[in-house]
Amino acid sequence: MNEPNKTKWPMFCPDATRGVIRGLDGDDLRSVGVRGLVVNAWHLLTEPGISVIKQAGGIKQFMNWGGLVISDSGGFQLLSLIYRDKSLAKISDRGIVFNKKVGKKLKKYEFTPEKSIQVQFDLGSDVMVCLDDCPREGASLAEVELSVKRTIDWAGRCRQEFDRQLEVRKVRQRPMLVGVIQGGDFVEQRQRCARELVVMDFDGYGFGGWPMKNGKFDYDMLKIVADLMPDDKVKYAMGVGKPKEMRDCVEMGYQLFDCVLPTRDGRHGRVYLSDDSELDLRKEKFVRDYYPIETGCECEVCQNYSRSYIHHLFMIGDSLAGRLASLHNLYVFNNCFYR
Repeated sequence: MNEPNKTKWPMFCPDATRGVIRGLDGDDLRSVGVRGLVVNAWHLLTEPGISVIKQAGGIKQFMNWGGLVISDSGGFQLLSLIYRDKSLAKISDRGIVFNKKVGKKLKKYEFTPEKSIQVQFDLGSDVMVCLDDCPREGASLAEVELSVKRTIDWAGRCRQEFDRQLEVRKVRQRPMLVGVIQGGDFVEQRQRCARELVVMDFDGYGFGGWPMKNGKFDYDMLKIVADLMPDDKVKYAMGVGKPKEMRDCVEMGYQLFDCVLPTRDGRHGRVYLSDDSELDLRKEKFVRDYYPIETGCECEVCQNYSRSYIHHLFMIGDSLAGRLASLHNLYVFNNCFYR
């Protein structure tokens, strides 16, 4: 199995969807132990445009980031838009056609499995993800059956295009390609999808869809899907999750994780502690709390700032508040496997 840069697992990768983790640079990320990031092929295709990034030398040069880069295909985001407003895009067996306003112009894009792989090669990512058809949350059996059919078909086309690009571009270091197992809440559909994807011999397999069910983490389905993945391939719990959830998933066999929580929540004042509890630093009770976010935490934020000060920054709306909270959260998330 090809593993870029002899990657050490497990690994948590924060979402740098548009090529940035808001308010943080590469030095910030390295200081809290971040080893990899997830960017979004669809978002970068539209802004700033793949030609811009390609001319810069790839996404790593563009971002000034030397660690691992995973490129999500962008299918999840596109399909989520369709579920909210069908006038924005159309999906067919061929792929997804969507309209997006870029600047003052409305541009039309066609996003096929082949295009998704081409974009990810232009980005120069270490781990690429097949375009998949993610059903809406709570989808019916008929909807999921169609989703799985498309996911299998698109995965095959992605695999063919991936192999073609390797030959055409004469790539020196082969990236990994991850197939995504869909199937919603239906075990038989998950089994069907996994069975077909395993035959295609991907470098890794991802849990596709929604890890939450009725507001609770769906341990049962995560475990079922983990068991369907070959043990000699990387198992990717996409969109998971909080530290305890990630540790539980490691016990199931998952090795790779990504989530927006540590930075999105950090920007809104929520911080995570190593005992899996959480604090909202915007609350008034922290006005005179001169302890660090977490006593004993070795991150630079806890070594230098108090809860009181960070609360003050949130109250005056200074961007440093979200930066400090995000850095602490990333430290906790990146170290949660080694408690």
